[in-house]
Amino acid sequence: MPALFTVDPRNGVPLYLQLIEQVKRAVALGTLDAGEQLPTVKALAVDLTINPNTVARAYRELERDGIIETSPGRGSFVRSGGVARDAQRAGVDVAEGVLSEAVRESRALGVDAPGQRTLFERAIARWFASEERHPT
Repeated sequence: MPALFTVDPRNGVPLYLQLIEQVKRAVALGTLDAGEQLPTVKALAVDLTINPNTVARAYRELERDGIIETSPGRGSFVRSGGVARDAQRAGVDVAEGVLSEAVRESRALGVDAPGQRTLFERAIARWFASEERHPT
């Protein structure tokens, strides 16, 4: 399997959370399909040069969230039951994380809550302008 995942120990986000977000994003975008096998804990740890316990923790949380299922002796797979719903939820989870990071960053830059609302509304208007002109 080609390297789907990367981690950056310098970005301040725990490595296991980086993995969780990347798997959820891959499921939401269809890069990982239902029933597709994930790399083994050991293989991914070696590939990313991180501790296998970090990968195992990410896989446990993904399993708890219903994104993957693990079969002892077989490996971990993208869950097949209700994948469309899970993919949508995974996409929302990723989006929420990205938005939270943006809010944290802008707050650190001194933007207050009303200013952040204004910025968010501008972004919504920019990215959804055609949909607002032509509702379906």
